[in-house]
Amino acid sequence: MPSLREIQDRILLIVAILAAGLIQVSIAGSQIFLGAGIILMLVFRHSLPFPKIWIPLTLFFFWTALADVLSPDPWGGRAQIRKFIVFFFIPLIYGVFERQFSKVYWLIAAWCAAASASGVWAIIQFVLKYESAEHSGKNFYFTYVGRRITGFESHWMTFGALQLCVLSLLLAQWFFSNKRMPGWAYTSIAILSAAILLGWTRSIWLAGFFAILYLVWCWRPKMILAVPVVAAAALLIAPSGTRTRLFSLVTPHGDTDSNRHRVVTFRTGVEMVKAHPWFGLGPEEIGRNFNAYVPADIKRPLPVGYYGHLHNIYVQYAAERGIPGLLLILWFIGLTVWDCLHGILQARGIRSQELFVLHGTIAVTIGVLVGGIFEYNLGDSEVLMMFVSVIALGYAALHNLNLGGIAGIGRDRQPVAT
Repeated sequence: MPSLREIQDRILLIVAILAAGLIQVSIAGSQIFLGAGIILMLVFRHSLPFPKIWIPLTLFFFWTALADVLSPDPWGGRAQIRKFIVFFFIPLIYGVFERQFSKVYWLIAAWCAAASASGVWAIIQFVLKYESAEHSGKNFYFTYVGRRITGFESHWMTFGALQLCVLSLLLAQWFFSNKRMPGWAYTSIAILSAAILLGWTRSIWLAGFFAILYLVWCWRPKMILAVPVVAAAALLIAPSGTRTRLFSLVTPHGDTDSNRHRVVTFRTGVEMVKAHPWFGLGPEEIGRNFNAYVPADIKRPLPVGYYGHLHNIYVQYAAERGIPGLLLILWFIGLTVWDCLHGILQARGIRSQELFVLHGTIAVTIGVLVGGIFEYNLGDSEVLMMFVSVIALGYAALHNLNLGGIAGIGRDRQPVAT
């Protein structure tokens, strides 16, 4: 008969998986289970453990609050202060899986199932949108770019980023784990890839290319040339508009493609940073003050697009919270990558749950950092929740690796084929 502690651990495991899994489906449902998980940890008298990334995160929170207090409208920036709650995913996921790391299999399965369902619905959305354009006689490219597939999410950027996170983790599991997922999970690779391709989000394509390139390089370096070949083949079999969308990187269709819009937001953000290098304009102040910082040589009217943020995480954080705020969030991310790389070296290329999670964490981080050049992806609560959950899982893998050592855990480990 299980002990009280074991029952409590099982309850927390279920709640943590529901909280993380629902990120792909419902932000409200996910945060409800996040709150329930934190409350249960306190009721069960579990500590709320936090890996050493708490240092840059605490400083980042402090600097954000300070930037808000010093802004023209501190009350207006409260949304960014409230968003700190999503970082409670770190003690929840880390606290649960540092004790039950062997159960990480079930979390990946939950993410895979939810993301695949969202991907299937997105593919159906694509077909419906295509048929609607055909029946109305409208040009599909021009009608679709502004109203792309979203799956279960509210925006195609959020959808693409979440699909890529799960795809990166699933590929890492396939390449580096000593435990196989069921067949349906690997079938999801095709679903997620198709959904990303049909999403027509160029920043996600670029982010996915580098994330997958990293995984393949670490798995089998000789296969590295296959990545661009597979990408080219996917574009050839995709609808013709997909290739047109790719070529729009260099030959945009006026304001339909956001090239000029991104240039305007980037240059305006740089002007904001120059004017307020220490504390920025303050949280939620970018959209309200955008027009005042547009460079004089940019012609009006501005290109069509959303000007509530700067569509670049680096410029956004610096313009909103000052250059120190940007450096603190980069410290947090950089420390995570450094620790994961150290863990990978410690694992010595031996297939294990720990190795796949560490590689998956770095791949997801690469996707976020590359995608962040073109979009304020960490401004989406869902993407931020997924990102910090993966980071927490990475530190749980490090904890398990350091706790047992190479010989002490995972006796059925296997060398990674090269």
